[in-house]
Amino acid sequence: MALIITDECINCDVCEPECPNSAISQGEEIYVIDPNLCTECVGHYDEPQCQQVCPVDCIPLDPEHKESKEELQAKYLIISGQA
Repeated sequence: MALIITDECINCDVCEPECPNSAISQGEEIYVIDPNLCTECVGHYDEPQCQQVCPVDCIPLDPEHKESKEELQAKYLIISGQA
């Protein structure tokens, strides 16, 4: 499952540089996560790094993009050029 940034985002700029897949970018009003690039850090870390650094806890799982750990691992392999 990809992650999503909610309206509680305060644009603090700490999540974007933590994303190993460059899935986070500045949107029109708040930061956004590209679900095609988000692997919840599978393949890189044990836990999503953006969630770890977010001071307002505004990065939950995105119910619109459900994926298993296996699917996230496969996406990681494609994104990293290992597939």
